[in-house]
Amino acid sequence: MRKITLYSILFFSLALGSCKKFLEEYSQDEIRPGTTDELSSLMYSDAYPRQTVMDNFDLLTDDVMCNGPAKDGTGNFVSGYLTALEAGRPMFKYDVTMFDATSSIASGTDVYSICYGKIKGCNVVMDYLDGVKGTDKERNAIKGQCLFLRAYYYLRLVTAYAQPYTRTDIDPAKALGVPLVLTSKVKDGGVGRNTLEEVYGQIESDLLTAATLLNDNYTPATIFRVGNVAAWTLLSRLYLYKGNWDKVVEYSSKALEQNPNLTPFTSFINTSGVVANTGLYNIVNAEIIWAFGNSTVATTYFPSLYSQTPPYSVSSSLAQLYDQQTSTANFGDLRYKIFFSLSNGGPYYAAKYTANAVYGASGLRVAELYLNRAEALSKRFLSKGDAADRTQALADLNTLRASRYDNRNTAYANVDISDGNALFSFCQNERRRELCLEEGFRWVDIKRWGLSVTHVFTGTDGLAVTSTLAANSNLYALPIPYTAMNNNDQLVQNPR
Repeated sequence: MRKITLYSILFFSLALGSCKKFLEEYSQDEIRPGTTDELSSLMYSDAYPRQTVMDNFDLLTDDVMCNGPAKDGTGNFVSGYLTALEAGRPMFKYDVTMFDATSSIASGTDVYSICYGKIKGCNVVMDYLDGVKGTDKERNAIKGQCLFLRAYYYLRLVTAYAQPYTRTDIDPAKALGVPLVLTSKVKDGGVGRNTLEEVYGQIESDLLTAATLLNDNYTPATIFRVGNVAAWTLLSRLYLYKGNWDKVVEYSSKALEQNPNLTPFTSFINTSGVVANTGLYNIVNAEIIWAFGNSTVATTYFPSLYSQTPPYSVSSSLAQLYDQQTSTANFGDLRYKIFFSLSNGGPYYAAKYTANAVYGASGLRVAELYLNRAEALSKRFLSKGDAADRTQALADLNTLRASRYDNRNTAYANVDISDGNALFSFCQNERRRELCLEEGFRWVDIKRWGLSVTHVFTGTDGLAVTSTLAANSNLYALPIPYTAMNNNDQLVQNPR
Protein backbone atom coordinates (compact mmCIF):
# COMPACT_ATOMS: atom_id res chain seq x y z
CA MET A 1 0.00 0.00 0.00
CA ARG A 2 3.02 2.27 0.54
CA LYS A 3 3.62 2.13 -3.22
CA ILE A 4 0.16 3.40 -3.99
CA THR A 5 0.35 6.18 -1.41
CA LEU A 6 3.65 7.42 -2.79
CA TYR A 7 2.30 7.23 -6.31
CA SER A 8 -0.73 9.30 -5.36
CA ILE A 9 1.49 12.04 -3.93
CA LEU A 10 3.54 12.12 -7.11
CA PHE A 11 0.42 12.07 -9.25
CA PHE A 12 -1.16 15.08 -7.62
CA SER A 13 2.07 17.05 -7.57
CA LEU A 14 2.53 16.51 -11.28
CA ALA A 15 -1.06 16.68 -12.51
CA LEU A 16 -1.03 20.46 -12.82
CA GLY A 17 2.44 20.66 -14.34
CA SER A 18 4.15 19.12 -17.37
CA CYS A 19 2.32 16.22 -19.01
CA LYS A 20 5.41 14.35 -20.25
CA LYS A 21 5.77 10.64 -19.61
CA PHE A 22 6.48 11.46 -16.01
CA LEU A 23 6.01 7.91 -14.78
CA GLU A 24 9.32 6.98 -16.37
CA GLU A 25 11.16 9.64 -14.39
CA TYR A 26 10.81 7.76 -11.11
CA SER A 27 11.87 4.36 -9.89
CA GLN A 28 9.36 1.80 -11.10
CA ASP A 29 9.82 -0.15 -7.84
CA GLU A 30 8.56 2.85 -5.87
CA ILE A 31 5.57 3.96 -7.86
CA ARG A 32 4.30 1.29 -10.27
CA PRO A 33 1.31 -0.81 -9.14
CA GLY A 34 2.15 -4.47 -9.67
CA THR A 35 -1.22 -6.18 -9.25
CA THR A 36 -4.86 -5.55 -10.05
CA ASP A 37 -5.51 -5.14 -6.32
CA GLU A 38 -2.97 -2.32 -6.12
CA LEU A 39 -4.34 -0.77 -9.29
CA SER A 40 -7.85 -0.94 -7.83
CA SER A 41 -6.62 0.98 -4.79
CA LEU A 42 -5.20 3.64 -7.08
CA MET A 43 -8.50 3.79 -8.97
CA TYR A 44 -10.50 4.22 -5.76
CA SER A 45 -8.34 7.15 -4.65
CA ASP A 46 -7.58 8.93 -7.93
CA ALA A 47 -10.38 8.03 -10.37
CA TYR A 48 -13.50 7.81 -8.19
CA PRO A 49 -14.86 11.18 -6.99
CA ARG A 50 -15.22 10.00 -3.39
CA GLN A 51 -16.20 13.09 -1.34
CA THR A 52 -15.54 15.58 -4.13
CA VAL A 53 -17.98 18.47 -4.54
CA MET A 54 -18.34 19.04 -8.28
CA ASP A 55 -20.06 22.40 -8.61
CA ASN A 56 -22.62 24.85 -7.25
CA PHE A 57 -24.28 25.79 -10.53
CA ASP A 58 -27.69 25.89 -8.83
CA LEU A 59 -27.02 29.61 -8.29
CA LEU A 60 -27.42 30.04 -12.05
CA THR A 61 -30.92 28.59 -12.04
CA ASP A 62 -34.44 29.62 -11.11
CA ASP A 63 -34.37 27.19 -8.17
CA VAL A 64 -32.54 29.79 -6.04
CA MET A 65 -33.43 33.35 -5.02
CA CYS A 66 -31.50 36.06 -3.17
CA ASN A 67 -32.81 37.40 0.15
CA GLY A 68 -30.14 40.06 0.59
CA PRO A 69 -27.93 40.49 3.67
CA ALA A 70 -29.44 39.52 7.01
CA LYS A 71 -29.15 41.71 10.11
CA ASP A 72 -28.83 40.64 13.73
CA GLY A 73 -30.80 41.96 16.69
CA THR A 74 -28.62 45.08 16.92
CA GLY A 75 -29.16 46.02 13.27
CA ASN A 76 -25.72 44.93 12.10
CA PHE A 77 -25.17 42.69 9.09
CA VAL A 78 -24.48 39.04 9.94
CA SER A 79 -20.85 38.72 8.87
CA GLY A 80 -20.97 35.01 8.10
CA TYR A 81 -23.85 35.56 5.73
CA LEU A 82 -22.11 38.50 4.04
CA THR A 83 -19.32 36.14 3.02
CA ALA A 84 -21.80 33.73 1.44
CA LEU A 85 -23.72 36.57 -0.23
CA GLU A 86 -20.60 37.92 -1.90
CA ALA A 87 -19.29 34.46 -2.83
CA GLY A 88 -22.47 33.76 -4.77
CA ARG A 89 -22.84 37.18 -6.36
CA PRO A 90 -20.85 36.62 -9.61
CA MET A 91 -22.79 33.51 -10.62
CA PHE A 92 -26.16 34.75 -9.40
CA LYS A 93 -25.80 37.99 -11.40
CA TYR A 94 -24.44 36.19 -14.50
CA ASP A 95 -21.16 38.07 -14.37
CA VAL A 96 -19.15 37.01 -17.44
CA THR A 97 -16.02 36.98 -15.25
CA MET A 98 -17.71 34.73 -12.68
CA PHE A 99 -14.86 32.22 -12.72
CA ASP A 100 -12.02 34.74 -12.92
CA ALA A 101 -12.12 36.49 -9.57
CA THR A 102 -13.16 33.81 -7.08
CA SER A 103 -10.30 32.79 -4.81
CA SER A 104 -11.47 29.17 -4.65
CA ILE A 105 -11.34 28.95 -8.44
CA ALA A 106 -7.72 30.07 -8.45
CA SER A 107 -6.80 27.23 -6.11
CA GLY A 108 -7.97 24.59 -8.58
CA THR A 109 -11.24 23.63 -6.91
CA ASP A 110 -13.47 24.46 -9.88
CA VAL A 111 -15.31 21.68 -11.71
CA TYR A 112 -13.01 22.09 -14.73
CA SER A 113 -9.86 21.34 -12.72
CA ILE A 114 -11.58 18.67 -10.64
CA CYS A 115 -12.91 16.72 -13.61
CA TYR A 116 -9.69 16.83 -15.59
CA GLY A 117 -7.76 15.75 -12.50
CA LYS A 118 -10.04 12.74 -12.13
CA ILE A 119 -9.91 12.02 -15.88
CA LYS A 120 -6.15 11.94 -15.51
CA GLY A 121 -6.59 9.36 -12.76
CA CYS A 122 -8.82 7.22 -15.00
CA ASN A 123 -6.30 7.38 -17.84
CA VAL A 124 -3.33 6.52 -15.64
CA VAL A 125 -5.10 3.44 -14.29
CA MET A 126 -6.10 2.25 -17.77
CA ASP A 127 -2.60 2.88 -19.13
CA TYR A 128 -1.26 0.55 -16.42
CA LEU A 129 -3.78 -2.26 -16.98
CA ASP A 130 -1.75 -4.44 -19.33
CA GLY A 131 1.31 -4.36 -17.08
CA VAL A 132 -0.11 -5.66 -13.80
CA LYS A 133 -0.64 -9.19 -12.52
CA GLY A 134 -4.22 -10.38 -12.28
CA THR A 135 -7.00 -12.11 -14.15
CA ASP A 136 -8.69 -10.82 -17.28
CA LYS A 137 -11.91 -10.55 -15.29
CA GLU A 138 -10.22 -8.26 -12.75
CA ARG A 139 -8.68 -6.13 -15.49
CA ASN A 140 -11.99 -5.83 -17.32
CA ALA A 141 -13.74 -4.83 -14.10
CA ILE A 142 -11.21 -2.04 -13.54
CA LYS A 143 -11.42 -0.88 -17.15
CA GLY A 144 -15.21 -0.82 -17.04
CA GLN A 145 -15.24 1.35 -13.93
CA CYS A 146 -12.63 3.76 -15.32
CA LEU A 147 -14.47 4.13 -18.63
CA PHE A 148 -17.70 4.88 -16.79
CA LEU A 149 -16.01 7.44 -14.56
CA ARG A 150 -14.23 9.14 -17.45
CA ALA A 151 -17.53 9.38 -19.31
CA TYR A 152 -19.24 10.81 -16.22
CA TYR A 153 -16.61 13.54 -15.85
CA TYR A 154 -16.75 14.45 -19.54
CA LEU A 155 -20.53 14.69 -19.41
CA ARG A 156 -20.25 17.07 -16.45
CA LEU A 157 -17.67 19.13 -18.35
CA VAL A 158 -19.45 19.33 -21.69
CA THR A 159 -22.81 20.22 -20.12
CA ALA A 160 -21.12 23.04 -18.21
CA TYR A 161 -18.71 24.54 -20.75
CA ALA A 162 -20.48 23.93 -24.07
CA GLN A 163 -23.81 24.74 -25.65
CA PRO A 164 -26.55 22.07 -25.42
CA TYR A 165 -26.34 19.34 -28.05
CA THR A 166 -29.98 19.79 -29.07
CA ARG A 167 -29.80 23.53 -29.69
CA THR A 168 -31.31 24.00 -33.15
CA ASP A 169 -29.09 26.88 -34.29
CA ILE A 170 -25.76 25.10 -33.80
CA ASP A 171 -24.05 22.22 -35.60
CA PRO A 172 -22.64 19.68 -33.11
CA ALA A 173 -20.06 18.71 -35.72
CA LYS A 174 -18.64 22.25 -35.58
CA ALA A 175 -19.62 23.65 -32.17
CA LEU A 176 -16.93 23.64 -29.51
CA GLY A 177 -17.03 21.00 -26.83
CA VAL A 178 -14.18 20.42 -24.38
CA PRO A 179 -10.68 18.95 -24.85
CA LEU A 180 -10.61 15.15 -25.04
CA VAL A 181 -7.66 13.69 -23.16
CA LEU A 182 -7.68 9.90 -23.48
CA THR A 183 -4.23 8.93 -22.22
CA SER A 184 -1.97 9.92 -19.36
CA LYS A 185 0.88 10.47 -21.82
CA VAL A 186 -0.23 13.83 -23.17
CA LYS A 187 2.15 16.04 -25.11
CA ASP A 188 3.30 19.39 -23.80
CA GLY A 189 1.89 22.58 -25.28
CA GLY A 190 -1.74 22.23 -24.34
CA VAL A 191 -4.75 20.52 -25.85
CA GLY A 192 -7.41 22.21 -27.98
CA ARG A 193 -11.16 21.77 -27.74
CA ASN A 194 -12.88 18.94 -29.58
CA THR A 195 -16.27 19.42 -31.19
CA LEU A 196 -19.51 18.81 -29.35
CA GLU A 197 -20.15 15.78 -31.57
CA GLU A 198 -16.72 14.30 -30.83
CA VAL A 199 -17.11 14.70 -27.08
CA TYR A 200 -20.60 13.20 -26.96
CA GLY A 201 -19.40 10.40 -29.24
CA GLN A 202 -16.52 9.58 -26.91
CA ILE A 203 -18.81 9.60 -23.87
CA GLU A 204 -21.19 7.24 -25.67
CA SER A 205 -18.38 4.91 -26.71
CA ASP A 206 -16.91 4.80 -23.20
CA LEU A 207 -20.29 4.09 -21.62
CA LEU A 208 -21.30 1.37 -24.06
CA THR A 209 -18.00 -0.43 -23.50
CA ALA A 210 -18.23 0.13 -19.76
CA ALA A 211 -21.75 -1.31 -19.63
CA THR A 212 -20.63 -4.52 -21.34
CA LEU A 213 -17.48 -4.92 -19.25
CA LEU A 214 -19.27 -4.25 -15.98
CA ASN A 215 -22.21 -6.48 -16.84
CA ASP A 216 -19.87 -9.38 -17.60
CA ASN A 217 -17.16 -8.88 -14.99
CA TYR A 218 -18.19 -6.83 -11.97
CA THR A 219 -20.95 -6.51 -9.40
CA PRO A 220 -20.50 -3.50 -7.07
CA ALA A 221 -20.58 -4.41 -3.40
CA THR A 222 -21.68 -0.94 -2.23
CA ILE A 223 -23.37 2.19 -3.58
CA PHE A 224 -19.92 3.82 -3.69
CA ARG A 225 -18.89 1.69 -6.71
CA VAL A 226 -20.38 1.63 -10.20
CA GLY A 227 -21.75 -1.33 -12.14
CA ASN A 228 -23.78 -2.06 -15.25
CA VAL A 229 -26.96 -0.41 -13.89
CA ALA A 230 -25.02 2.81 -13.31
CA ALA A 231 -23.71 2.67 -16.90
CA TRP A 232 -27.21 2.14 -18.32
CA THR A 233 -28.53 4.98 -16.18
CA LEU A 234 -25.85 7.38 -17.38
CA LEU A 235 -26.50 6.28 -20.97
CA SER A 236 -30.16 7.21 -20.52
CA ARG A 237 -29.04 10.64 -19.29
CA LEU A 238 -26.62 11.06 -22.19
CA TYR A 239 -29.26 10.17 -24.78
CA LEU A 240 -31.77 12.48 -23.10
CA TYR A 241 -29.29 15.34 -23.48
CA LYS A 242 -28.81 14.35 -27.15
CA GLY A 243 -32.55 14.12 -27.81
CA ASN A 244 -32.39 10.46 -28.85
CA TRP A 245 -35.73 9.36 -27.39
CA ASP A 246 -35.60 5.73 -28.52
CA LYS A 247 -32.24 5.19 -26.83
CA VAL A 248 -33.44 6.91 -23.64
CA VAL A 249 -36.33 4.46 -23.46
CA GLU A 250 -34.05 1.51 -24.23
CA TYR A 251 -31.46 2.17 -21.54
CA SER A 252 -33.84 3.47 -18.90
CA SER A 253 -35.84 0.28 -19.34
CA LYS A 254 -32.73 -1.93 -19.09
CA ALA A 255 -31.76 -0.27 -15.81
CA LEU A 256 -35.30 -0.35 -14.40
CA GLU A 257 -35.58 -4.06 -15.16
CA GLN A 258 -32.75 -4.65 -12.68
CA ASN A 259 -33.60 -1.93 -10.17
CA PRO A 260 -37.10 -0.42 -10.22
CA ASN A 261 -36.99 0.45 -6.50
CA LEU A 262 -38.29 3.76 -5.18
CA THR A 263 -38.23 4.71 -1.51
CA PRO A 264 -41.73 5.40 -0.13
CA PHE A 265 -41.41 8.81 1.46
CA THR A 266 -43.96 7.85 4.11
CA SER A 267 -41.07 5.84 5.59
CA PHE A 268 -39.61 9.19 6.68
CA ILE A 269 -42.64 9.84 8.91
CA ASN A 270 -42.01 8.55 12.43
CA THR A 271 -44.54 7.09 14.85
CA SER A 272 -45.24 10.57 16.23
CA GLY A 273 -46.31 11.78 12.80
CA VAL A 274 -43.20 13.92 12.32
CA VAL A 275 -41.24 13.89 9.07
CA ALA A 276 -37.78 12.76 10.18
CA ASN A 277 -35.51 13.15 7.17
CA THR A 278 -32.37 11.01 7.19
CA GLY A 279 -31.24 12.04 3.71
CA LEU A 280 -31.78 10.44 0.32
CA TYR A 281 -28.17 9.49 -0.33
CA ASN A 282 -27.70 6.97 2.42
CA ILE A 283 -26.55 3.41 2.42
CA VAL A 284 -29.97 1.90 3.18
CA ASN A 285 -31.88 3.70 0.41
CA ALA A 286 -32.80 1.11 -2.21
CA GLU A 287 -33.18 3.69 -4.99
CA ILE A 288 -29.56 4.86 -4.82
CA ILE A 289 -27.55 3.39 -7.68
CA TRP A 290 -24.31 5.26 -6.97
CA ALA A 291 -23.35 7.84 -4.35
CA PHE A 292 -20.47 10.24 -3.70
CA GLY A 293 -19.80 13.79 -2.49
CA ASN A 294 -20.48 15.57 0.79
CA SER A 295 -22.77 18.13 2.37
CA THR A 296 -20.73 21.25 1.60
CA VAL A 297 -22.47 21.37 -1.77
CA ALA A 298 -25.51 22.72 0.08
CA THR A 299 -23.93 24.90 2.73
CA THR A 300 -21.50 26.96 0.63
CA TYR A 301 -24.20 29.40 -0.41
CA PHE A 302 -27.03 28.26 1.89
CA PRO A 303 -25.33 28.33 5.30
CA SER A 304 -27.46 27.62 8.36
CA LEU A 305 -25.22 29.50 10.76
CA TYR A 306 -27.75 31.71 12.45
CA SER A 307 -31.46 32.12 13.03
CA GLN A 308 -31.81 34.80 10.35
CA THR A 309 -32.79 33.94 6.78
CA PRO A 310 -29.59 33.27 4.78
CA PRO A 311 -28.62 35.28 1.68
CA TYR A 312 -29.80 32.64 -0.78
CA SER A 313 -32.70 30.24 -0.46
CA VAL A 314 -35.00 27.96 -2.39
CA SER A 315 -36.95 30.13 -4.84
CA SER A 316 -40.65 30.80 -4.53
CA SER A 317 -41.23 29.45 -8.04
CA LEU A 318 -39.77 26.09 -7.01
CA ALA A 319 -41.50 25.91 -3.63
CA GLN A 320 -44.87 26.62 -5.22
CA LEU A 321 -44.59 23.56 -7.45
CA TYR A 322 -45.21 21.22 -4.51
CA ASP A 323 -48.61 20.12 -3.26
CA GLN A 324 -48.28 21.31 0.34
CA GLN A 325 -51.04 20.11 2.64
CA THR A 326 -51.36 21.61 6.12
CA SER A 327 -53.13 18.70 7.80
CA THR A 328 -50.92 16.43 9.90
CA ALA A 329 -53.05 13.56 8.64
CA ASN A 330 -51.95 14.25 5.08
CA PHE A 331 -48.83 16.25 4.23
CA GLY A 332 -49.42 15.92 0.48
CA ASP A 333 -46.21 15.91 -1.55
CA LEU A 334 -43.62 14.92 1.04
CA ARG A 335 -40.72 16.17 -1.06
CA TYR A 336 -41.31 19.70 0.19
CA LYS A 337 -40.65 18.66 3.78
CA ILE A 338 -37.92 16.15 3.01
CA PHE A 339 -35.91 18.08 0.41
CA PHE A 340 -35.77 21.42 2.23
CA SER A 341 -34.90 22.68 5.69
CA LEU A 342 -37.30 25.38 6.84
CA SER A 343 -36.66 28.85 8.27
CA ASN A 344 -39.50 31.07 9.43
CA GLY A 345 -41.94 28.87 7.51
CA GLY A 346 -40.06 29.01 4.20
CA PRO A 347 -37.57 26.64 2.55
CA TYR A 348 -34.00 27.86 2.65
CA TYR A 349 -31.66 25.07 1.69
CA ALA A 350 -31.63 21.50 0.41
CA ALA A 351 -31.80 18.80 3.06
CA LYS A 352 -32.27 15.93 0.62
CA TYR A 353 -28.62 14.99 1.13
CA THR A 354 -27.27 17.02 4.04
CA ALA A 355 -29.27 15.19 6.69
CA ASN A 356 -27.09 12.11 6.22
CA ALA A 357 -24.18 13.51 4.30
CA VAL A 358 -21.65 10.92 5.45
CA TYR A 359 -23.09 8.67 2.74
CA GLY A 360 -22.85 11.16 -0.10
CA ALA A 361 -24.70 14.02 -1.75
CA SER A 362 -24.59 13.21 -5.47
CA GLY A 363 -24.74 10.31 -7.86
CA LEU A 364 -27.44 8.31 -9.59
CA ARG A 365 -30.96 7.50 -8.38
CA VAL A 366 -33.72 5.29 -9.76
CA ALA A 367 -36.05 8.31 -9.76
CA GLU A 368 -34.04 9.80 -12.63
CA LEU A 369 -34.72 6.70 -14.74
CA TYR A 370 -38.49 7.11 -14.45
CA LEU A 371 -38.19 10.80 -15.31
CA ASN A 372 -35.84 10.24 -18.25
CA ARG A 373 -38.13 7.62 -19.74
CA ALA A 374 -41.28 9.67 -19.12
CA GLU A 375 -39.82 12.72 -20.87
CA ALA A 376 -38.59 10.66 -23.82
CA LEU A 377 -41.98 8.98 -24.17
CA SER A 378 -43.82 12.30 -23.96
CA LYS A 379 -41.60 13.76 -26.70
CA ARG A 380 -42.09 10.66 -28.81
CA PHE A 381 -45.86 10.90 -28.28
CA LEU A 382 -45.75 14.50 -29.50
CA SER A 383 -43.91 13.52 -32.68
CA LYS A 384 -45.58 10.19 -33.50
CA GLY A 385 -48.89 10.21 -31.64
CA ASP A 386 -48.60 6.63 -30.35
CA ALA A 387 -51.07 6.34 -27.45
CA ALA A 388 -48.92 3.63 -25.86
CA ASP A 389 -46.16 6.20 -25.30
CA ARG A 390 -48.57 8.52 -23.51
CA THR A 391 -49.84 5.67 -21.33
CA GLN A 392 -46.34 4.54 -20.34
CA ALA A 393 -45.15 8.11 -19.68
CA LEU A 394 -48.07 8.64 -17.30
CA ALA A 395 -47.39 5.28 -15.65
CA ASP A 396 -43.78 6.30 -14.98
CA LEU A 397 -44.81 9.68 -13.58
CA ASN A 398 -47.50 8.19 -11.36
CA THR A 399 -45.19 5.44 -10.11
CA LEU A 400 -42.70 8.07 -8.99
CA ARG A 401 -45.30 10.42 -7.53
CA ALA A 402 -47.08 7.65 -5.62
CA SER A 403 -43.84 6.99 -3.73
CA ARG A 404 -43.49 10.69 -2.88
CA TYR A 405 -46.98 11.44 -1.55
CA ASP A 406 -48.32 10.95 1.97
CA ASN A 407 -50.65 7.99 1.53
CA ARG A 408 -51.05 7.00 5.19
CA ASN A 409 -54.68 8.06 5.24
CA THR A 410 -55.35 9.27 1.70
CA ALA A 411 -54.61 7.22 -1.41
CA TYR A 412 -52.51 8.89 -4.09
CA ALA A 413 -54.64 10.05 -7.04
CA ASN A 414 -53.09 9.34 -10.44
CA VAL A 415 -52.68 12.19 -12.90
CA ASP A 416 -54.17 11.65 -16.37
CA ILE A 417 -53.18 14.00 -19.18
CA SER A 418 -54.33 13.53 -22.76
CA ASP A 419 -52.75 16.53 -24.49
CA GLY A 420 -49.16 15.95 -25.61
CA ASN A 421 -47.88 19.45 -24.87
CA ALA A 422 -49.49 19.43 -21.43
CA LEU A 423 -47.92 16.03 -20.73
CA PHE A 424 -44.46 17.29 -21.67
CA SER A 425 -44.95 20.39 -19.50
CA PHE A 426 -45.94 18.17 -16.59
CA CYS A 427 -42.79 16.09 -17.15
CA GLN A 428 -40.71 19.26 -16.99
CA ASN A 429 -42.25 20.33 -13.69
CA GLU A 430 -42.02 16.85 -12.19
CA ARG A 431 -38.36 16.69 -13.13
CA ARG A 432 -37.80 20.01 -11.38
CA ARG A 433 -39.71 18.87 -8.28
CA GLU A 434 -37.72 15.67 -7.97
CA LEU A 435 -34.22 16.62 -9.13
CA CYS A 436 -33.90 20.18 -7.79
CA LEU A 437 -30.56 21.25 -6.29
CA GLU A 438 -28.95 17.97 -7.29
CA GLU A 439 -26.30 16.93 -9.84
CA GLY A 440 -26.67 20.20 -11.77
CA PHE A 441 -29.85 18.87 -13.41
CA ARG A 442 -31.77 22.14 -13.47
CA TRP A 443 -28.94 24.06 -15.14
CA VAL A 444 -28.72 21.49 -17.93
CA ASP A 445 -32.51 21.40 -18.30
CA ILE A 446 -32.68 25.20 -18.61
CA LYS A 447 -30.13 25.00 -21.41
CA ARG A 448 -31.60 22.13 -23.39
CA TRP A 449 -35.14 23.53 -23.11
CA GLY A 450 -34.00 27.03 -24.10
CA LEU A 451 -35.35 28.79 -21.01
CA SER A 452 -34.58 32.27 -19.66
CA VAL A 453 -33.97 33.04 -15.98
CA THR A 454 -34.34 36.34 -14.13
CA HIS A 455 -32.61 36.96 -10.80
CA VAL A 456 -32.94 39.87 -8.36
CA PHE A 457 -29.83 40.48 -6.23
CA THR A 458 -29.93 42.68 -3.13
CA GLY A 459 -26.63 43.86 -1.66
CA THR A 460 -25.67 45.75 1.47
CA ASP A 461 -26.77 49.01 -0.16
CA GLY A 462 -30.34 47.71 -0.17
CA LEU A 463 -30.71 48.11 -3.93
CA ALA A 464 -32.43 45.31 -5.83
CA VAL A 465 -30.60 44.68 -9.12
CA THR A 466 -32.23 42.55 -11.81
CA SER A 467 -30.11 40.28 -14.02
CA THR A 468 -31.52 38.12 -16.81
CA LEU A 469 -30.07 35.11 -18.55
CA ALA A 470 -31.69 35.24 -21.98
CA ALA A 471 -32.93 32.13 -23.73
CA ASN A 472 -30.08 30.54 -25.74
CA SER A 473 -27.61 32.96 -24.17
CA ASN A 474 -23.88 32.74 -24.84
CA LEU A 475 -23.59 31.99 -21.12
CA TYR A 476 -25.31 28.65 -21.66
CA ALA A 477 -21.68 27.69 -22.31
CA LEU A 478 -20.05 28.89 -19.10
CA PRO A 479 -16.73 30.75 -19.25
CA ILE A 480 -13.77 28.41 -18.95
CA PRO A 481 -11.97 29.32 -15.69
CA TYR A 482 -9.12 31.78 -15.98
CA THR A 483 -6.62 29.34 -14.48
CA ALA A 484 -7.37 26.77 -17.20
CA MET A 485 -7.07 29.37 -19.96
CA ASN A 486 -3.80 30.63 -18.50
CA ASN A 487 -2.29 27.13 -18.38
CA ASN A 488 -3.34 25.96 -21.85
CA ASP A 489 -2.64 28.24 -24.80
CA GLN A 490 -4.59 25.93 -27.13
CA LEU A 491 -7.90 26.61 -25.38
CA VAL A 492 -10.47 28.87 -27.03
CA GLN A 493 -12.67 30.80 -24.59
CA ASN A 494 -16.45 30.72 -24.94
CA PRO A 495 -18.11 33.91 -26.22
CA ARG A 496 -19.22 36.06 -23.30
